[in-house]
Amino acid sequence: MGRAARIALFAGTLALIGLAGGAGLIVSQTKVSPDAIRSSVTRSEGALEKAWTLPAAATFGRELAWQSNPSLCGPASIANALRSLGEPANSERAVLAGTGRCWTGFCIMGLSLDELAEVARSKTNRTVTVLRDLSPEQFKQHLRRANETGRRYIVNFDRKEIFGAGTGHHSPIGGYLEAEDLVFVLDVNHDFQPWLVERERLFKAMDTWDGKKKRGLLLIE
Repeated sequence: MGRAARIALFAGTLALIGLAGGAGLIVSQTKVSPDAIRSSVTRSEGALEKAWTLPAAATFGRELAWQSNPSLCGPASIANALRSLGEPANSERAVLAGTGRCWTGFCIMGLSLDELAEVARSKTNRTVTVLRDLSPEQFKQHLRRANETGRRYIVNFDRKEIFGAGTGHHSPIGGYLEAEDLVFVLDVNHDFQPWLVERERLFKAMDTWDGKKKRGLLLIE
């Protein structure tokens, strides 16, 4: 690569990093306060203890690899889900390697559900399916199967619908406490950490628009 090409590449990289910084400013402006997190979802010790014993949740070993910056919730979710399934792509770096995505270390504007599915398909031989435009009953049926150890769901939802602030986000679903009608969300953001929320509220947060398409679920099986 010639000197001019290297300079152009370097300048382009700086520009992208600058854009990512701008995205970070947007994220900070919509940051959810610790009080809002505590009051919006269930994180009591007893409820979380019960949720961690669900069959699929137990495969995560009660630990998550947190997203390394606000734009990488999607890759971090894939990494945690695949790790729980014993797959080798168990880090953000491994998930993104060779995909051409987020090569600066930032996913500018984040990844859509379809883009995340493409990344997942490149890292596993398992079937990866995008599920959107679900009815509330279809959503419930999938949640009932979220406790199966051979299936992993990643939910794409709008934080604002649950926490009153925030933007689109991806995180694995650890399972479903059907008697309590609570969904166990393995939030890959360290500030939030795993939490439980009523099925109807999570559905409303998922059943929102991301551009011209609805958010939804990513199923790996």
